[in-house]
Amino acid sequence: MIGFDPASRSWAATGSGSGSASGSDLAGIPALDGTLVTDEASLAAASDDFGHIVHRRPVAVLRPGSVRDVVAMVRFCNTHRLPVAPRGQGHATNGQAQVQGGLVIETATLADIGPLRQEGTTVTVTVGAGARWSEVAKATIAHGHAPPVFTDYLELSVGGTLSVGGLGGQTHRHGAQVDNVTELQVVTGAGEFVRCSATRHPDLFHAVLAGLGQCAIIVAATLRLVPAPQSVRHYLLPYDDLETFLEDQRTLVQDGRFDYVEGQVTADADGAFRVYTLEAVAYGPPVGPTPDDTTLLRGLRHNPSGVQQSDRPYYDFLDRIAPAVAALKEAGLWSHAHPWLNLLLPGGSTPTVTREVLAALTPDDLGPGVVLVYPFLREHLTTPLLRTPRDAVPYLFAALRATPPDDTANVDRLLAANRAAYEAAAAAGGTHYPVGSIPFSHADWRDHFGSAWRGLELAKRRYDPRGILVPGQGIF
Repeated sequence: MIGFDPASRSWAATGSGSGSASGSDLAGIPALDGTLVTDEASLAAASDDFGHIVHRRPVAVLRPGSVRDVVAMVRFCNTHRLPVAPRGQGHATNGQAQVQGGLVIETATLADIGPLRQEGTTVTVTVGAGARWSEVAKATIAHGHAPPVFTDYLELSVGGTLSVGGLGGQTHRHGAQVDNVTELQVVTGAGEFVRCSATRHPDLFHAVLAGLGQCAIIVAATLRLVPAPQSVRHYLLPYDDLETFLEDQRTLVQDGRFDYVEGQVTADADGAFRVYTLEAVAYGPPVGPTPDDTTLLRGLRHNPSGVQQSDRPYYDFLDRIAPAVAALKEAGLWSHAHPWLNLLLPGGSTPTVTREVLAALTPDDLGPGVVLVYPFLREHLTTPLLRTPRDAVPYLFAALRATPPDDTANVDRLLAANRAAYEAAAAAGGTHYPVGSIPFSHADWRDHFGSAWRGLELAKRRYDPRGILVPGQGIF
């Protein structure tokens, strides 16, 4: 059995069990449909994440068998003032979903994907927070629809990306993933199950989307869907000049000729990051016409001799980095530390800030990671807590570094470099996209949220009055 000691605020095995229990096997714990575990392997796993930088050890891990379990355990933790953090796929890089001395709730078991529903011209699907975007994509594409925006890596949980924003190559057309949610089912820090939307408990709805888990735990979300193409034409266009590369990206997102626009920067033979590749995708039938190369590439200033293009099924395009991820895992590189830098830059400042950061970047600093640069249209980014620069066409700049985790001195050096890059970006009007690893203080978070801070603070007081939810972000 597992018992809870209120004096020490800790769970402990009280018999010859394996460190897990369910239902009536629990002493002092609400009856559960799932399991509460305290074994060493589970606690160690919950003390780590994809970043492999921060390690905070919980005292128990909940694998819920139902939403009722989440309600029951959050109420229990609220009563005993125990911190709680939800965890999807553990893809955070800086301890965001870890909690010291409290409860981690693994949402992977809350992964149901409902049927597609249509009201008027709007098609939606309701999915559990633990569902992975790969699963959602497969389930909806089978019916001719899909969420309008995907992150490049599909094996992330729906609840996880909706807590931060969810950006991708389709964002210039459709906003972030959070901008395409019609309803949430959440459990507040007080242990209340609430359905919320833009018209029903809107303060909570807007405090949860991109709210970094501060006010409630997402347990399910209703997503807006759009018609899915059967196939796409995928272009990789090489550039050797940063300004030209950025200007052509800007042209493409403003004129809307492509459905997906991103870009990467790689090192040349001398180790300098000055090889630029514009990635663009046009959807084919039934969403759009058969792609025409002459029309799509007209006016662009890439090097025509290095163009790569391919036609591929839509899901194959969405999941195109899966082979690279498999290779990293096989080589043991997936378990490297990931001190990621993720910035959102005003379009006018993007060339200067990008050039400065790239000038200081070395191939060893990046490791087997990647550098991404691509623009959005701010008019489509409507979620209040997704903080973006005051520019019509902001850019994401991301240096997704990877380095051996046991080289802590190098990790610390890269974190300091991230902080310096953030300060340069902030001075230019940029913001932090909070999936990365930038040392942040409470004052930094107040500055980050800016005019939205007061609303988030009020929602925190109302929906998580004892402040038990997701302390790992260090926001409150």
